Amino acid sequence: MRARLVELQASRARLVEATDAERRRIERDLHDGTQQRLVSIAMSLGLADAKLPAAGAEAKPIVAQTREELAAALAELRDLTQGIYPTILTERGLGAALDELCGRAAITAHLRLFLDGRLPAPVETAAYYVVSEALTNAAKHSRASAVRVAATCADGLLTVEIADDGVGGAGAGAGRGSGLRGLADRVDALGGRLTVSSPPGQGTTLRMELPCG
Repeated sequence: MRARLVELQASRARLVEATDAERRRIERDLHDGTQQRLVSIAMSLGLADAKLPAAGAEAKPIVAQTREELAAALAELRDLTQGIYPTILTERGLGAALDELCGRAAITAHLRLFLDGRLPAPVETAAYYVVSEALTNAAKHSRASAVRVAATCADGLLTVEIADDGVGGAGAGAGRGSGLRGLADRVDALGGRLTVSSPPGQGTTLRMELPCG
C-alpha cells in the first residue's frame, strides 16, 4: 500500500510537470508565431499610414481604426499568453514574477520576498498561480483594502502566505474557491499543502507550504 501511494504521488507530480511543459510550449508558439505576426502587421500599417498622400484622406481613418483594433488584439493576446504561462516566470524567476503580479493586481498588494535564487520550475509555477488566484479572489470577494504577500524559502521549504484585511468567510459564496481547489490538488501532487483561514470579519489568509529542493 505504501509503495502504491508513493507511485501515485510520483505519477501526479509527473502529470503536473507535463501540463506545465505543454503550457510553456503553447505560450512560446503564441509569442513567437501569432504575436510576432501581428506586430509585423501593425508596423506595416504604420508605414502605410505614413506614406498615404494627402489625397488619401478617406483611407486614413480606416487605417487608423484597423491599427486600434490590432493593438487591442495584441493586448488580448498578451493577456492570454500570461494566463497560459507567464513569460517572466521562465525568464526571471518567481521573485520577479510575483513582483509584477502584485504590481498589476486590482487591489493594493504589499510583497515581501525571502528567496535565494531560482527554485524548481514546478514549485515556482505552483506558487505563482496560488498567489494569482488569491489576489483575484481578494479583489472580487473580500472587500479588502490591501493584501500582504510573503514568500520565503528556508530549510528546503517554500512558504507563501497571502493575507487580506477583508470580511473573511471565504468559501461562503457560490463558486468561490473553486480555483483554489484545483491549485490545492496541484500543490498536494508536489508534496505540499495549501490551507485557508477565513474567520468572518477577520480577513482571509492563504498559506502554501511546498518542498523547494
